[in-house]
Amino acid sequence: MSIQNDIRTSQNDLRTISTLLGDALLQFAKLFQNEVDLAKAELGEKVQKVGSALVFIAGGALLVIPALVMALFALSAAMIGAGWSQPLSYLTSAIVAAVIAGILFAIGINRLDARGLVPRETMRQLDKDKDTVKGMVR
Repeated sequence: MSIQNDIRTSQNDLRTISTLLGDALLQFAKLFQNEVDLAKAELGEKVQKVGSALVFIAGGALLVIPALVMALFALSAAMIGAGWSQPLSYLTSAIVAAVIAGILFAIGINRLDARGLVPRETMRQLDKDKDTVKGMVR
């Protein structure tokens, strides 16, 4: 009777272990799905940030062209009226335009800083999950 009892106990232990392992894998799957959802949300936020920066860049490029052309003509005309030569007036106007365009592009590119686009929260959470799974397996 003792051997049969030991066999039943071993079978119950195996069922318990398999149940525990199944539960652990189910929890890991849920945890992984939560991490995927977090990554989607975080990446969506980053895409929105990139889109916002691109709108600024495009808006700056689009609106600066006609405004600069008119302002450069006015600047050149004022310099010519003040006695400057035409080539020097136009060159000075072009330099002013290049500086303004550089500032607008620098603002847009600064908003696209790659370090700000890294999904930090997801990475941190995945590290925690990895440690949790290691603890569950032990």
